[in-house]
Amino acid sequence: MAGSIAVRRAAVVAGGTGIASGMVALAVFRSAASNNVIIAAASFAPLLLVVTIVGAFVTAAARQWTLLGISSLILALGAWAFGPLWVAGAAGGDTDPQGPSIRVMQSNIMVGSADPVALVQSVRDRHVDVLTIQELTEPSVDALRAAGLEDVLPHTFLEPDVTGAGGAGIYSRLPLENGRRVDGMALTNLVVDVDAGLEEPVVLYNVHPMPAFIAPAADWTADFERLRDEMDSTAVHENVIVSGDFNATYAHRKFRELRRSGYVDAADQTGAGVLPTYPADRRYPAVVGIDHVLTKGARAISLERVHVVGSDHYGLVAGVRLDSGENGRG
Repeated sequence: MAGSIAVRRAAVVAGGTGIASGMVALAVFRSAASNNVIIAAASFAPLLLVVTIVGAFVTAAARQWTLLGISSLILALGAWAFGPLWVAGAAGGDTDPQGPSIRVMQSNIMVGSADPVALVQSVRDRHVDVLTIQELTEPSVDALRAAGLEDVLPHTFLEPDVTGAGGAGIYSRLPLENGRRVDGMALTNLVVDVDAGLEEPVVLYNVHPMPAFIAPAADWTADFERLRDEMDSTAVHENVIVSGDFNATYAHRKFRELRRSGYVDAADQTGAGVLPTYPADRRYPAVVGIDHVLTKGARAISLERVHVVGSDHYGLVAGVRLDSGENGRG
């Protein structure tokens, strides 16, 4: 008797913990509050739902049907929120571009700490056409040049820092024009036209909003509002690619609001689900997906997470099919 009571109590604790975790996950998923605690909690929303799953199994085994029912309802709502990420195309994007494909690589190189030789080899091996880099320093520009990056991707638009994390750069096999910084962003965010041989250039962003965990939440929010307005301004262009370290996950409402003008995350489009990219330099696996490649007009047809030696971020390589302008869209 005492043993069965202990089991029921343990099940109640496990089920209650799972329900509480799931409710937090759903609440922060919906929240637009500018608060560091809420922003941090949203980063881990999928993991909080995993706690709910564990609690549901425990309550089912202990026949705690009321707790199981509540857990099941929370998990159903969680599946509604996150499930489309595992179904290719379910998260949006109804274009079917018929133009050429390019391969875009995204990499935060941790204040220039990434191994330049290994990074260049990764670019070669994966036939990368365009590389977006954050935390580019002046010494890392020299190191990447010495490692042969500009031999592979000779067209550049670089805005490095001397030694800090605010620098950024774009390297490309294809010609670049009209490079500029995005106004009003705390760190260096870049935009450039890429000549992919189409009637109109591809608009490419290299973005890096402030990380909320080291900056006031209001600054993080302001960066996303500026970035959203900037991305909205490209509505007249056939092909737009936004690649970078967003310091935000799909669970952040401010990140999802970036999609309002028709942008789709490559992970959503390819059914890759929640693809963790940070941290990559710990003994435990990466837990949050803050690096992304978004497209509008163009469509992601493949996505690969790649190890970047010496960095605390995994890189991403996305195959992107461009819209040639011949599929009936304006």
